[in-house]
Amino acid sequence: MKIGIVGCGGRMGRMLMDEVMETEGCALAGGSERPDSDLIGRDPGELLGRRPLGVAITADAGALFAASDAVIDFTTPAATLAHADLAARSGKVLVIGTTGLSKDDEAAISAAACRAPVVMAPNFSVGVNLLLALTERAAAILGDDYDIDIVEMHHRHKVDAPSGTALGLGRAAASGRAVALDQVWRKSRDGHTGARPRGEIGFATLRGGDVVGDHSVIFAAEGERVELTHKASSRVVFAKGAVRAARWAATQPPGLYTMRDVLGL
Repeated sequence: MKIGIVGCGGRMGRMLMDEVMETEGCALAGGSERPDSDLIGRDPGELLGRRPLGVAITADAGALFAASDAVIDFTTPAATLAHADLAARSGKVLVIGTTGLSKDDEAAISAAACRAPVVMAPNFSVGVNLLLALTERAAAILGDDYDIDIVEMHHRHKVDAPSGTALGLGRAAASGRAVALDQVWRKSRDGHTGARPRGEIGFATLRGGDVVGDHSVIFAAEGERVELTHKASSRVVFAKGAVRAARWAATQPPGLYTMRDVLGL
């Protein structure tokens, strides 16, 4: 299976390329970068300190889609929308790990998925996706007698907050309670906020150091507290999950899928 990586020059892009090359049955079709990148024209294999692949990093994402069976995208919302359009036109598999997408962005991606298999997830770690399923189940069982707070910490360079994974956990908890997250969330607290409303789902965001990603869901009630936690120590878990998603999606018809579909959760 030929897999291309858009935004291949970044930390995550390089890890994705490396994982594709390490995965049996997969081949790296190439990578793309911004037109002003100094990586344009370089061989991805050499960039990773491996043998040359005989292909050049390109600024033409369309050419990368044409050369690939699937494309993995951990870039920016604007770039991801352009890549979703390319996937729709070509019918190629697209795996999206981009965070910070708006509701309009998600609607455009959903429309593109009518013409191509698209897997979109806030986090591609198998462990995190198990956490999402457990959070939904726990919220349904415990009910709103338990206050819910989602605490996340990432490295100092992360630009969006709360993280896409934290919002995904919030949606899972809200789904377990059969409510819309944007009607019950509290993204920050400051000053004299008064007593906490029943059913509120709170978020706390921490940034610092080189933390890859820590997420906890806390269910707190009178007399007891239940905590579900996942900690990532390496980004390789995201790369492994994304490649797994690409291979799975290659067997699926056009549609919008999540990692829960990939994992059968």
